[in-house]
Amino acid sequence: MKHVRFVGLDVHAETIAVAVAEPAGEVRSLGVIPNRSEAIRKLVKKLGPAEELRVCYEAGPTGYVVYWELTRLGVKCEVVAPTLVPVKAGDRVKTDRRDALKLARSYRAGDLTAVWVPDAAHEALRDLVRAREAAKKDQLRARHRLGKFLLRHGRRPATTMNAWTQRHLTWVKTVHFAHAAQDVTLLDYLNEVEHMADRLARLERAIDDAVTAAPEPMRAVIEALQALRGIAQVSAVTIVAEVGTLSRFARPRQLMGYSGAVASEDTSGERTRRGGITKTGNAHLRRIVIEAAWAYQHRPSIGRALRQRQTTVTPEVKELAWKAQHRLHARYRHLTAKGKCRQEVVTAVSRELLGFIWAIGVKVETQTRRQPSAAA
Repeated sequence: MKHVRFVGLDVHAETIAVAVAEPAGEVRSLGVIPNRSEAIRKLVKKLGPAEELRVCYEAGPTGYVVYWELTRLGVKCEVVAPTLVPVKAGDRVKTDRRDALKLARSYRAGDLTAVWVPDAAHEALRDLVRAREAAKKDQLRARHRLGKFLLRHGRRPATTMNAWTQRHLTWVKTVHFAHAAQDVTLLDYLNEVEHMADRLARLERAIDDAVTAAPEPMRAVIEALQALRGIAQVSAVTIVAEVGTLSRFARPRQLMGYSGAVASEDTSGERTRRGGITKTGNAHLRRIVIEAAWAYQHRPSIGRALRQRQTTVTPEVKELAWKAQHRLHARYRHLTAKGKCRQEVVTAVSRELLGFIWAIGVKVETQTRRQPSAAA
């Protein structure tokens, strides 16, 4: 039987605190090493054969660089969820050394929950869609600054028009103030709004190019998810980038839990209390699915844009998407009739929408895996 050693790493930008737990022995600290490839290689060589090491560290801002480095060295490594690491009640002392010891001890006991580590293709796509999400937030802030500036000075268009259309921006450019300082302020706010629009368009073009260059299995799932109402290309790309392979979830409820859209619960004896959603999951996935769920307040129908998106998918996927429209719209009407507020209703609908996303993703991934063998 191999002598497996469990190693806990507390990873920071410049340093890594190291602790090791023997299979049935002590847990001890090995000090701090630089967060460099050479130092990691020396550590693996010092601790023994790579196949006898089990290493873990918490997910954080340093990403998965250490994970990829250890994997290349033949070491089994897991990145664990920080919020699910056991914490002793009343423990008020926190240091890098103690964190590494706690990780090693908990890893040996099997008390840690590993997170999914994306491959290179998924990580690149995730970086791009998150950059677009950040640009969208920055665009909203820039519009708010300009809009509130005009409102504060009582400047409104003479005729009714939709905000942030080309017509509205043309009107904004005709606004002038008595003081030059305010004209400079208006120009700066307007330039920022236009800059954010250009930035967003540039990122969306990059997403189009990334989807075209993506591996065939990933591209097939992105196309299939767009058969669902409320999920266009950006939403589908976000779901695939954040979740990865949908078939890694054995059941749709696991995907719902991964999104953090399941209800919290406090049960003791005969008392059962359920509250709001836990939000202990992927916030990017949860946001995009809740946004898509608003589309199911409308009666089932297939508009021109949705029909165009469904031209490349199989009849089985179309059938699932049509079934989703009927079920989720009925769910929306049922909960609304019970007096639930619209936000709660849409959250419940989004949870069931994840079930259809899982079903379509698993079906397409299964078909994609069978194609090479059928061709052979």
